[in-house]
Amino acid sequence: MEIQWRKSSYSTDAEGSNCLELGRVGQTLYMRESDNPETIIETTPEKLLAFLRGAKAGEFDDLV
Repeated sequence: MEIQWRKSSYSTDAEGSNCLELGRVGQTLYMRESDNPETIIETTPEKLLAFLRGAKAGEFDDLV
């Protein structure tokens, strides 16, 4: 399985090490940090959408 990784243009810093990358194969989404590419998280589009909606609503603001 080959995953085509993508990252947001907002996901970088001066060293280029602040990157979260996403990839998709079929109905499975994969996430990894560019500076730790061997650790991959697997999820579904529905679960990622629910998380993003919660993040936009401020549900996780106390964690950062």
